Amino acid sequence: MNDTGPSGLSRLQVAAAGALFTFFWASGFVSAKYGLPYAEPFTFLSLRFVIAILLLAPIAALWRARWPRSPAALGHIVVAGLLVQTIYLIGVFQAIRFGISTGVIALIVGLQPLLTGALASAALGERATRGQWIGLALGFAGLALVVAEKVDFGAGDGVGAAFGVAGLIGITIGTLYQKRFCAGMDIRSGVIIQNAASLAVIGVLALAFETREVQWTGDFVFALTWSAIGLSVIAIALYYVLVRRGAAAKVTSLIYLSPPTTALMGWAVFGETFSALALAGMGVAVAGVALANR
Repeated sequence: MNDTGPSGLSRLQVAAAGALFTFFWASGFVSAKYGLPYAEPFTFLSLRFVIAILLLAPIAALWRARWPRSPAALGHIVVAGLLVQTIYLIGVFQAIRFGISTGVIALIVGLQPLLTGALASAALGERATRGQWIGLALGFAGLALVVAEKVDFGAGDGVGAAFGVAGLIGITIGTLYQKRFCAGMDIRSGVIIQNAASLAVIGVLALAFETREVQWTGDFVFALTWSAIGLSVIAIALYYVLVRRGAAAKVTSLIYLSPPTTALMGWAVFGETFSALALAGMGVAVAGVALANR
């Protein structure tokens, strides 16, 4: 994570960062499937944030990362982290807890690029072209095809759906807030601060509502380690690099590639199958993202 700023990245480097972000972001669903049978959600997430902080702290010290120089700058970083990570994760995990199917959650969260595109004009002065809007719509259509067989509108209730929408709003507003108010943030120190803020909130929830019992199996340790490094460190850092580098709606369109990537991971790791409809949806999603990022 170079502190010189992502604006100097070449197109090849940006493409590589986007591919890595998609891979690690999509792997979150796989690591959750591995780890959540052995720990409650808030306990799992709290441990994930602790490991991420312990890993990043010496790196930030060794590379002499810049830290916020004013309470206002620190406050902006904390607010962005609470929106992008804390509210988003609480919304998704609680929606699933209240019975919303993963397909419905994917559709709700999949509205993020479209919602970001709609709000970016007012918040950031960014205007998407007609081709980019078509790409965003195609991406959502592809996502819908990928998760169509997993959609079950009768599985959850209004509370679960409300949590899902809260997660969607959190990550959408957080992305716009991050780009507008945290443009000068050193990503190395910023991610530490945001993980610490998320730990403070989710740790309290774990203490208040969970038993905090953990079965320290090999699968759990692997899932926790992967989640901490791959998601709380690598994925979130790449996300912020890409948001700073490009238009918010274009960057968030990469979210459309997560469900297809997760489906491929599920096939490779768990032997899960996907239909011809899902395969067609993958192609449509990829085409949409490509069009949105022209």
